[in-house]
Amino acid sequence: MAAPGRREERARESDPLQEPKGLRGRRQRTSRDRFGRFSESFARGMGTSYFLVGMTIFVVVWLAWNTLVPEPLQFDPRKSNFTLLTLILSLQASYAAPLILLAQNRQDDRDRVQVEQDRQRAERNLDDTEYLAREIVDLRLLVRDMASRDFVRTELRGLLEELDRREAERRGEGDDLPRAAGG
Repeated sequence: MAAPGRREERARESDPLQEPKGLRGRRQRTSRDRFGRFSESFARGMGTSYFLVGMTIFVVVWLAWNTLVPEPLQFDPRKSNFTLLTLILSLQASYAAPLILLAQNRQDDRDRVQVEQDRQRAERNLDDTEYLAREIVDLRLLVRDMASRDFVRTELRGLLEELDRREAERRGEGDDLPRAAGG
């Protein structure tokens, strides 16, 4: 008889409802993503000059072999219009086209996400710029209400002259008082 813990493990493996919701679809998503990455690398490889040169060499060697070699050694004779080569190239094209389209769709999805992020970033920048503009306007209003350096200097000079005048008057009155008291 199996241990109770072992029975629970088997129940989880056989019943997908026993797994937490977040873990159920992970295997599928990973394989889908892996296939998408494969299609992108395949499309990227097909778009290189190495692939084009390699494919050209392959076709030239194929045609040369099946044209110049004696007939018993030819595996795709010219008489049959290179049927096998046509079949191989058609098969390659039938697989390459959907893989390239899948890679383009993934790139479109990434571009769409990037455009959305750029739009959000632009909105934040606009909001920040508007906030800073309002702050600058507030600072200008505050500065306008503040006394300028020249105004303060003028006022201080006026007050200093007033103090000097009062001091002079007081000295003049003070000089007159002792004389009047002494005289």
